[in-house]
Amino acid sequence: MRNKRKLLIEQLDHKLQPFSESRKVLVPERGWINTIRTTLNMTMAQLGTKLNITRQGIKRIEESEANGTITLNSLKDVAMVMDLKLVYALVPKNGTINDLIQEKADKLAQKIVLRTNQNMKLENQGIGDEKIAETIKELANEIKREMRKSLWD
Repeated sequence: MRNKRKLLIEQLDHKLQPFSESRKVLVPERGWINTIRTTLNMTMAQLGTKLNITRQGIKRIEESEANGTITLNSLKDVAMVMDLKLVYALVPKNGTINDLIQEKADKLAQKIVLRTNQNMKLENQGIGDEKIAETIKELANEIKREMRKSLWD
Protein backbone atom coordinates (compact mmCIF):
# COMPACT_ATOMS: atom_id res chain seq x y z
CA MET A 1 0.00 0.00 0.00
CA ARG A 2 2.82 2.41 0.86
CA ASN A 3 4.57 1.77 -2.44
CA LYS A 4 1.30 2.38 -4.28
CA ARG A 5 0.78 5.68 -2.43
CA LYS A 6 4.37 6.72 -3.13
CA LEU A 7 3.93 5.88 -6.81
CA LEU A 8 0.68 7.90 -6.95
CA ILE A 9 2.46 10.90 -5.41
CA GLU A 10 5.33 10.59 -7.88
CA GLN A 11 2.91 10.31 -10.81
CA LEU A 12 0.93 13.34 -9.64
CA ASP A 13 4.11 15.37 -9.20
CA HIS A 14 5.13 14.36 -12.73
CA LYS A 15 1.74 15.47 -14.12
CA LEU A 16 1.93 18.79 -12.29
CA GLN A 17 5.57 19.46 -13.23
CA PRO A 18 4.69 21.45 -16.39
CA PHE A 19 2.70 23.83 -14.17
CA SER A 20 5.61 24.56 -11.80
CA GLU A 21 6.39 27.83 -13.57
CA SER A 22 2.76 28.94 -13.16
CA ARG A 23 3.63 30.23 -9.69
CA LYS A 24 5.41 33.10 -11.43
CA VAL A 25 2.36 34.04 -13.52
CA LEU A 26 0.55 37.15 -12.38
CA VAL A 27 -3.13 37.22 -13.30
CA PRO A 28 -3.98 40.52 -14.98
CA GLU A 29 -6.06 42.82 -12.77
CA ARG A 30 -8.92 42.90 -15.28
CA GLY A 31 -8.64 39.16 -15.97
CA TRP A 32 -7.34 37.09 -18.85
CA ILE A 33 -10.40 37.43 -21.06
CA ASN A 34 -10.29 41.22 -21.07
CA THR A 35 -6.51 41.33 -21.42
CA ILE A 36 -6.41 38.90 -24.34
CA ARG A 37 -9.48 40.39 -26.03
CA THR A 38 -8.10 43.94 -25.90
CA THR A 39 -4.62 42.80 -26.94
CA LEU A 40 -6.18 41.14 -29.99
CA ASN A 41 -8.09 44.39 -30.67
CA MET A 42 -11.37 42.47 -30.43
CA THR A 43 -14.47 44.36 -29.30
CA MET A 44 -16.93 43.08 -26.72
CA ALA A 45 -19.53 42.97 -29.49
CA GLN A 46 -17.29 40.76 -31.64
CA LEU A 47 -16.65 38.33 -28.80
CA GLY A 48 -20.34 38.45 -27.90
CA THR A 49 -21.29 37.49 -31.47
CA LYS A 50 -19.00 34.45 -31.27
CA LEU A 51 -20.66 33.40 -28.01
CA ASN A 52 -24.20 34.35 -29.04
CA ILE A 53 -24.50 36.85 -26.20
CA THR A 54 -24.69 40.63 -25.96
CA ARG A 55 -21.89 43.10 -25.36
CA GLN A 56 -23.28 43.47 -21.82
CA GLY A 57 -23.01 39.69 -21.41
CA ILE A 58 -19.31 39.89 -22.27
CA LYS A 59 -18.89 42.72 -19.80
CA ARG A 60 -20.50 40.55 -17.07
CA ILE A 61 -18.24 37.61 -18.00
CA GLU A 62 -15.12 39.80 -17.83
CA GLU A 63 -16.22 41.28 -14.51
CA SER A 64 -17.00 37.85 -13.06
CA GLU A 65 -13.55 36.62 -14.08
CA ALA A 66 -11.89 39.68 -12.54
CA ASN A 67 -13.71 39.20 -9.22
CA GLY A 68 -13.23 35.40 -9.15
CA THR A 69 -16.82 34.25 -9.62
CA ILE A 70 -16.63 33.00 -13.21
CA THR A 71 -17.42 29.35 -13.87
CA LEU A 72 -15.05 26.95 -15.55
CA ASN A 73 -17.68 26.35 -18.24
CA SER A 74 -17.77 30.06 -19.07
CA LEU A 75 -13.98 30.17 -19.27
CA LYS A 76 -13.99 27.09 -21.49
CA ASP A 77 -16.61 28.61 -23.81
CA VAL A 78 -14.68 31.87 -24.16
CA ALA A 79 -11.42 30.03 -24.75
CA MET A 80 -12.99 27.88 -27.44
CA VAL A 81 -14.42 30.78 -29.46
CA MET A 82 -11.14 32.70 -29.18
CA ASP A 83 -9.14 29.67 -30.40
CA LEU A 84 -7.47 29.33 -27.01
CA LYS A 85 -7.08 26.41 -24.65
CA LEU A 86 -8.25 26.58 -21.06
CA VAL A 87 -5.56 25.16 -18.78
CA TYR A 88 -6.74 24.21 -15.31
CA ALA A 89 -4.71 22.80 -12.44
CA LEU A 90 -4.32 22.92 -8.69
CA VAL A 91 -0.64 23.19 -7.84
CA PRO A 92 1.20 23.42 -4.54
CA LYS A 93 2.16 26.98 -3.61
CA ASN A 94 5.73 25.85 -3.06
CA GLY A 95 7.49 22.83 -4.51
CA THR A 96 5.78 19.54 -5.22
CA ILE A 97 2.98 17.41 -3.76
CA ASN A 98 5.72 15.40 -2.06
CA ASP A 99 7.13 18.61 -0.55
CA LEU A 100 3.65 19.60 0.65
CA ILE A 101 3.20 16.24 2.37
CA GLN A 102 6.66 16.49 3.95
CA GLU A 103 5.93 19.99 5.25
CA LYS A 104 2.62 18.89 6.79
CA ALA A 105 4.26 15.78 8.29
CA ASP A 106 7.06 17.89 9.80
CA LYS A 107 4.58 20.32 11.37
CA LEU A 108 2.40 17.54 12.78
CA ALA A 109 5.40 15.65 14.15
CA GLN A 110 6.77 18.80 15.75
CA LYS A 111 3.41 19.52 17.38
CA ILE A 112 3.14 15.97 18.75
CA VAL A 113 6.72 15.73 19.99
CA LEU A 114 6.78 19.17 21.59
CA ARG A 115 3.44 18.57 23.31
CA THR A 116 4.66 15.21 24.61
CA ASN A 117 7.97 16.70 25.73
CA GLN A 118 6.12 19.48 27.57
CA ASN A 119 4.18 16.86 29.51
CA MET A 120 7.40 14.96 30.21
CA LYS A 121 9.09 18.16 31.46
CA LEU A 122 6.29 18.60 33.98
CA GLU A 123 7.30 15.20 35.32
CA ASN A 124 11.02 16.07 35.12
CA GLN A 125 11.49 13.62 32.23
CA GLY A 126 12.06 16.07 29.36
CA ILE A 127 14.59 15.32 26.63
CA GLY A 128 17.31 17.51 25.09
CA ASP A 129 17.05 19.58 21.90
CA GLU A 130 19.09 17.12 19.81
CA LYS A 131 16.87 14.21 20.82
CA ILE A 132 13.77 16.32 20.16
CA ALA A 133 14.95 17.16 16.64
CA GLU A 134 15.78 13.51 15.93
CA THR A 135 12.40 12.35 17.28
CA ILE A 136 10.55 14.94 15.20
CA LYS A 137 12.38 13.80 12.07
CA GLU A 138 11.65 10.11 12.74
CA LEU A 139 7.98 10.76 13.52
CA ALA A 140 7.59 12.98 10.44
CA ASN A 141 8.96 10.19 8.25
CA GLU A 142 6.57 7.70 9.85
CA ILE A 143 3.59 10.05 9.41
CA LYS A 144 4.53 10.62 5.77
CA ARG A 145 4.97 6.90 5.12
CA GLU A 146 1.60 6.11 6.65
CA MET A 147 -0.10 9.14 5.06
CA ARG A 148 -2.13 9.70 8.20
CA LYS A 149 -5.40 11.50 7.64
CA SER A 150 -4.49 13.74 10.60
CA LEU A 151 -1.99 15.39 8.23
CA TRP A 152 -4.85 17.51 6.92
CA ASP A 153 -6.53 18.51 10.22
